[in-house]
Amino acid sequence: MVTVSVGYALASELGLSPAQGEEQPDRLEFGSLEPMVRLMQETPIQKLLPTLVAKLRSGTEIRQLVAAAALANARSFGGEDYVGFHTMMALAPALHMSGEMPQPLAPLPVFKVLYRNTNRIQEHGGRSAEVLGAVEPSPLPQGRPGGEVLREAVRRRDVAGAESTFAALARISPEEALNDVLVAVEDHTDVHRVVLPYRCWDMLNLIGKEHAHTLLRQSVRFCLNEESWIHNQKSFEPREVLPKMLDQYRLLGRTLGTRAADDKWIDETSRSIFEAAPAQAAELAAAALADGTAPDDLGQAVCLAANQLILRDIGRTAADEVTGKPMGSVHGDSIGVHACDSANAWRNLARVGNARNTCACLILGAYQAALDRVDRGGDFLHWKPLPLPQHVDAIKQTDAATLLTDLETAVRGNMQAHACAIVHRYGQLGHEPRSVFDLLLRFATSEDGSLHAEKFYRTVSEEFATTRPAFRWRQLTALARVTASECGRPAPGYAEARGLLGV
Repeated sequence: MVTVSVGYALASELGLSPAQGEEQPDRLEFGSLEPMVRLMQETPIQKLLPTLVAKLRSGTEIRQLVAAAALANARSFGGEDYVGFHTMMALAPALHMSGEMPQPLAPLPVFKVLYRNTNRIQEHGGRSAEVLGAVEPSPLPQGRPGGEVLREAVRRRDVAGAESTFAALARISPEEALNDVLVAVEDHTDVHRVVLPYRCWDMLNLIGKEHAHTLLRQSVRFCLNEESWIHNQKSFEPREVLPKMLDQYRLLGRTLGTRAADDKWIDETSRSIFEAAPAQAAELAAAALADGTAPDDLGQAVCLAANQLILRDIGRTAADEVTGKPMGSVHGDSIGVHACDSANAWRNLARVGNARNTCACLILGAYQAALDRVDRGGDFLHWKPLPLPQHVDAIKQTDAATLLTDLETAVRGNMQAHACAIVHRYGQLGHEPRSVFDLLLRFATSEDGSLHAEKFYRTVSEEFATTRPAFRWRQLTALARVTASECGRPAPGYAEARGLLGV
């Protein structure tokens, strides 16, 4: 009651808020990391950044801060809070971004997300409102795939059953835990349902797979929550399409192909997926796998199909605009950003999953890319992708330095089409891409991005690195557009972090 009356930050300063939970036997604790995890939850927000700077200067590594923040986030929200799980999905991208920056600036993208993380934890009620506690594993049925047992519990909305089943599955290995949770994830194609497990898995590669159970539990809880949101028959279509495709094309139990596709196949398949009805796109993917196409080439086509939703989008209409996302904007939770993040997550999960999940992820990735186009409405099939020819023709400069200066001007002026044209032309001229990434990285760090700046920057970085030279600049062009859209809305805590670091 005292915490509620005086506020969480003041209660933390007075040492009042932690006391209420110390004797609870089902607390989830993290051993030697526990003090740092509590620091991320309990430090008053106005003291957080000075505390983090002091930690860095005393020898704490950025990676340790991110690990503690991830565990604090998981324990606090359990994948059930919108801002909370978006912050979780930003942590690994922020750490990757940190590695791309000069050393004095390296903490900035991480500090930005850690500030958001602690602030949301305290808005949510701090330690008194934690979602995840300790959980005991239950015996697993003999002779049944663990993923199917978990999926059944999720479909029944049996929270205790799903949690105890997953606790048992996670004891086998981190890899098996991921493969089992994916069977439940694949019941639906919501963007957060697929991006959350991928970003958590990426986080494990950075902070250690011993935390697989804690981080992947969030996906179990998310799926349980989403089960109560699905009300119309259309929402259940993936549950019908996926097993049908796996059976019809005899994809279960087979060795996946390794035949490399040429550029023409990649381009034509990406267009076919983009233009198809969702179930038809799923069948295109299944047929390609059955025909021996290398899975990652198919994943590339899926991601290029999703990329068109950014390049072709006319932006938010008057009916869609909200504070921070005006008419014409494409940043934040726009259909294009969501589609690209989803496709990227499906492609990456296909890389690390078993053969069954590799097929399932790519089939559903194609299905979702087509579904996103259909659900958005509008006329994506006739809207032309940016940049239009006249936009490119207007770019007369050819030297890299001038083009980069012009790009920064376009971004600061929210000139989406012009920014796209400059990056497209820069790529045509054969200039090196790192300087464009460095410029756009600064804005992905400084701007709020409506919870999506870090995640989308990382999506584009990954896709650019693994996409054919003939198509990769489409990804960087899309990032330029989104960056120009989001510019002008600084992230909370960013200016303070710069001041404290003296950069």
